[in-house]
Amino acid sequence: MSPTSNPPALEAGKPAPLGATWDGRGVNFALFSQHAVAVELCMFDDAGVERRIEVPCRTRHVWHVYVPGVGPGQRYGWRVDGPYAPDLGHRFNRNKLLVDPYARAVDGELDTRGPVYAFPRDRALDDRIFDPRDDAGSKPKSVVVDDRFDWGDDRPPHVPWDETVVYEMHVKGFTKQHPAVPEALRGTYLGLASAPAIEHLLSLGVTTVKLMPVHARANEPALVARGLTNYWGYNTLAFFAPDERFASRRGDARGEFRQMIKQLHAAGIEVVLDVVYNHTCEGDRFGPTANFRGIDDLIYYRHEARAAGVYLDTTGCGNTVDASQPQVLKLVTDSLRYWATEMHVDGFRFDLAPALARDGSGSFDRRSVFVAALHQDPVLSKVKLIAEPWDLGPEGYRLGDFPVLWTEYNDRFRDTVRHFWRGERKVVADLGYRLTGSNDIFGGAHRPPQASLNFVTVHDGFTLRDLVSYESRHNEANGEGNSDGGPEGSSQNLGVEGETTDATVVARRQTIARSLMATMFVSQGVPMLEMGDELWRTQRGNSNAYCHDSELTWVDWRVTAASAAMLAATRELIALRRRLGGLRQREFLNGVRVEEGLKDITWLRTDGTEMQLADWKEPRRATLAFRLQGHPAVVVMMNAEPAPVTFAPGDPMGTSSWRVAFDSSEPGVRARGAEGPAGSAGAVASVEVAAGALVVLVSEERRA
Repeated sequence: MSPTSNPPALEAGKPAPLGATWDGRGVNFALFSQHAVAVELCMFDDAGVERRIEVPCRTRHVWHVYVPGVGPGQRYGWRVDGPYAPDLGHRFNRNKLLVDPYARAVDGELDTRGPVYAFPRDRALDDRIFDPRDDAGSKPKSVVVDDRFDWGDDRPPHVPWDETVVYEMHVKGFTKQHPAVPEALRGTYLGLASAPAIEHLLSLGVTTVKLMPVHARANEPALVARGLTNYWGYNTLAFFAPDERFASRRGDARGEFRQMIKQLHAAGIEVVLDVVYNHTCEGDRFGPTANFRGIDDLIYYRHEARAAGVYLDTTGCGNTVDASQPQVLKLVTDSLRYWATEMHVDGFRFDLAPALARDGSGSFDRRSVFVAALHQDPVLSKVKLIAEPWDLGPEGYRLGDFPVLWTEYNDRFRDTVRHFWRGERKVVADLGYRLTGSNDIFGGAHRPPQASLNFVTVHDGFTLRDLVSYESRHNEANGEGNSDGGPEGSSQNLGVEGETTDATVVARRQTIARSLMATMFVSQGVPMLEMGDELWRTQRGNSNAYCHDSELTWVDWRVTAASAAMLAATRELIALRRRLGGLRQREFLNGVRVEEGLKDITWLRTDGTEMQLADWKEPRRATLAFRLQGHPAVVVMMNAEPAPVTFAPGDPMGTSSWRVAFDSSEPGVRARGAEGPAGSAGAVASVEVAAGALVVLVSEERRA
């Protein structure tokens, strides 16, 4: 349709706030575009008929108009005109409908099979050719919302970092097959808010759920062509709109998301969002024009300094959002504040965080405008901030480089722990650092052990079960062939690739899996459990199931002997961590004397004597043990050898006996007395630790 003339009722409106703001009388629409020459507001009725309004006013690069009589539920979009000169970084095309970057809700999907590209991709792969076809029928629509919600007495749990236990989950995958969740709610925000889902989290002892992306997203063209979908959601379309995939009723994602937050908070559980601000769903220069590319490509994305038409891609996803631009920084921080204040979330995990912390030249800077903006913000400086500390930029691995308010994904912990439980002796020295909070990484910056987010498995990789069942990735269903393990080279199959009925192999796998999990919970720092690991979940060797929305990625809630044993062990470990303050130190353990001549931590040989430098440099076995001084004292014994090893916990004061609080080879065993010479008061007990097992001892004072 041709643009219509402006109706007389239109008003100039205001340049702030950006987006669509309803005031009870009408809606103020505002869009930032520095290089546009004209902007149209497009409104759609229930039949999809479009009404175009030429936006009359521009204030400091913000185009704005007020439309009386319009209210919540109104579907709209933008058309932005300007030069189409890709070599200069301009890709304006007024024939392409654009999603509002500040849209609070989005209706519909981006259909990449339609003419949603600024150039005729279906005819020629040349982005310098202008495509005049209209694409409104293939584009999602932004939606005007009423932001009011009755939060009642909702309060954030404010769980201290040293008490935090994180559970990473996918909203749909967690409850899609849960038999006790009402069928209509399975796989939705309300399903996660249901009593059975919350009861499971509480029974585990989880304090904080980290939700994989819930921002509105789009499917990549390559996935659509293969009949697949971006299940994980790391392909953001709109930074303010919750994903409609997880709503039980169309158009109510915001309300249901808020209800979910309210219910989780009432149970004392925090919610952290996995957010993707480093790139968008528009992909590389040959990707669709969904919003930012058509609004002002040169502002929103990083470009090569010598070639404005070439994207600087530090994300591996085709484009990189330029957070060093003031308006883009405003967009990101406005979005974060919206989710923290209006949606009541408790924190954020930043996907490829270094991509956001690069300066105008593309170099990483821990004092970048992005990091500084969050540090000084009165809202964002008080929520949980978690960095995935790498991207594909220069020196992209930045573990330990974020400032004091941040906690970081510690993949050094993951890799070292995995290699140790494969029986590799060379990592024993490194394991000492990982068990004590990675002081070598975070201590120099005067950060606490809680700067380290410890994990063994996360969504992008093997599940815990698959980690001990496969040595190669089996991603054929993704359109990928097998590999030799790649980043999963620290996995093991214990003699059989994949599932087996061999009882000996199965028992060995479960012991090592429990040891891997136990290592995480007895280490200083913040532990993070991956969804379904406590239920012995498998993805049949698929280490990158991002494109599968199926039983392959959904949690299987059917009870088996193996899943019941793993669930019992997980509950026991989290409860043990909660009971024993020595496992949750706020300061780094340094082997200093703290009480009656005893050290805060003592590293032990298998005979109970203190380890020496030679034991670290040339370990004879893949074993390690340490004693934490306190009330009670704690001893952790780890045996990654293929045969049992006998350990002595030692007791230099001769005042304690020991009980077995956890044994990964015998799940569910509580308070078993450690073996020692009968009747010998103050004698040092000895404990046989099974092959691949981890044992935790807790001291008990002897009675006179």
